[in-house]
Order: sequence, then C-alpha cells, then structure tokens
Amino acid sequence: MERFTISLSETLAQQFDDLIHRKGYENRSEAVRDLVRTELENFRLEKQEAPYCVAALSYVYNHHARDLAERLTTLQHEHHHIVMSTMHVHLDHDNCMETLILRGATQQVSAFANQLMAEPEVRHGRLNLVPVDMNQYHEVKHSHSHDHDHAQGHVHSRPRT
Repeated sequence: MERFTISLSETLAQQFDDLIHRKGYENRSEAVRDLVRTELENFRLEKQEAPYCVAALSYVYNHHARDLAERLTTLQHEHHHIVMSTMHVHLDHDNCMETLILRGATQQVSAFANQLMAEPEVRHGRLNLVPVDMNQYHEVKHSHSHDHDHAQGHVHSRPRT
C-alpha cells in the first residue's frame, strides 16, 4: 500500500465525509480508492484502452408493445457470444425489467447495448461497463485447475483496477 496526503478545504472535506457516510464507507481511504478506480476505468473506456469488459445492461420495457419481447430475445440470441445471463422481472401488468450480464470485446458489448436500448418502447436503459483482462484457459494445455470440471476450458475476467 502506498500512502499519500491530500489537502481539502473544510467545506469540501465535510461534504466528502457526508457523502462517504451516506454511501456506507468506513473511512476516507476506501472512498478515495473507489473514486480513483472509477476514474481510471472511465479514462480507459474513453481512450479505448479497455479491449474487454464485463457489463450489466438494465432496461424497462412494455411487454405489450408489438413484437418487442420477441425482438429483444432475437437480439440476445444473435449476440449469444456476449450475453452470459438474463434476469427478467415483471414490474406490473404492463412493464418488465431485464438485466443482462455481458462479457466480451468492449466495442461489441457497447454496440449491442446501444442497439438494444434503441429499440422502440425500451426505456430507462443503462449500461455499466467494467474493464477486465480476459484470459482463456484450456484444461488440456495449462496446469491451471479448479475444484470443478471444465471439459472445454473457460475464461477468467479479472477487473483491471
């Protein structure tokens, strides 16, 4: 761990302390670490220096909208290589919320999310990207092992910060 000191005005320090208390941080250090991680991730994404990511895409839609549920499912199937999981929740008689867990090339994940959120009647779409380093492991070629069995190998996605 490397330590450094920062100076803040009394007002800014008090506002920061109020914020971290409301967010549940135990101390300033962990709050600052999260701020730095977030800014580093945003910078990597802006500069396209994050070739791979994991992401959560959430959106709300009216399931009565003409063919919308079918169009959304078709889009997900067309991108099965990046859609890892889907959770579907019925909010009321008309509206559903879905959250997709995505993994893959950042540009492909972003393009898919934008395409899905642009569908008519999809509302409140939000994409949360986390840059990762992705390593492909094949049990036959590597001595890397787990307690569970993977005949075809698997991918590890390690957050970059």
